[in-house]
Amino acid sequence: MTATAEPLRIALPGLGLDLAALAWGDAGLPALIALHGWLDNAASFASIATHLSGTRRVIALDLPGHGLSDHLPAAARYDLPLYVQALHAAAAALRLDRFDLLGHSLGGAIASLYAAAFPQRVARLLLIEALGPMADDGGDTLARWRAALAGAGNDRTARVFAGAEDALAARCRITGQNPAAIRPIVARGVCAHAGGVVWRSDTRLTATTPVRIAEAQVRALLAGIESPVLLLRAEPESPFLPHTLLHARAACVPRIDIALLHGGHHLHAEQPESCARLLLRTPDAASAA
Repeated sequence: MTATAEPLRIALPGLGLDLAALAWGDAGLPALIALHGWLDNAASFASIATHLSGTRRVIALDLPGHGLSDHLPAAARYDLPLYVQALHAAAAALRLDRFDLLGHSLGGAIASLYAAAFPQRVARLLLIEALGPMADDGGDTLARWRAALAGAGNDRTARVFAGAEDALAARCRITGQNPAAIRPIVARGVCAHAGGVVWRSDTRLTATTPVRIAEAQVRALLAGIESPVLLLRAEPESPFLPHTLLHARAACVPRIDIALLHGGHHLHAEQPESCARLLLRTPDAASAA
């Protein structure tokens, strides 16, 4: 089992950017691409990769604008289609025709949409605290549209912290996350600046999104996922992922198993061995868990 991460750089000339990644496991093993959550990075999977890399070649990407990956040009916008295109281009650059796909939070939303768009590429879809993207019920559409096109959030400057531990403490205060679970994310996610550290991630990632997809559209896309799906959800539920909504969406997916673990939103970092054991089970075994 390989615990040491191999750094990768993946050129995506069609999109005009490079992605950074971390890989664990022998290159001859079946591939598993992992996608992290919003404002996280590939180190989100450092703990669980230790338990997966005996049977999988785990390749965790830094999404565009995150971690060590390139930021988008000034005129470009971060959105779900861009992330799906970047994943597709990265898989092509890695010469992966078919692979397991693991996504946490935002990464799970991207993975869900990718599996709907390219069902022949995804052998198994593995989701942690996600099933499709955040949707809009229409109530905030006009306000969101106006704020986004007025540039809300685009001029935000990076906050300077005294050091990585201060950045970690600040994030935990805001999110309530377990410091031990996200320390690798912070270590990869900050860089030196003006006598302290700042987050490497593009500040535009926190800008207002002009349009969110409607819930009916999300469910129509989820119905197009053909691969077996295993969803790990946390108890207690996350405020942005109520279990009633999750189960309503799951009913649209042809082949899905859901497993419950007690813990926080970063289940894979808090309980890496338990999560890995579930993720590596066959679909039939997972449904019996």
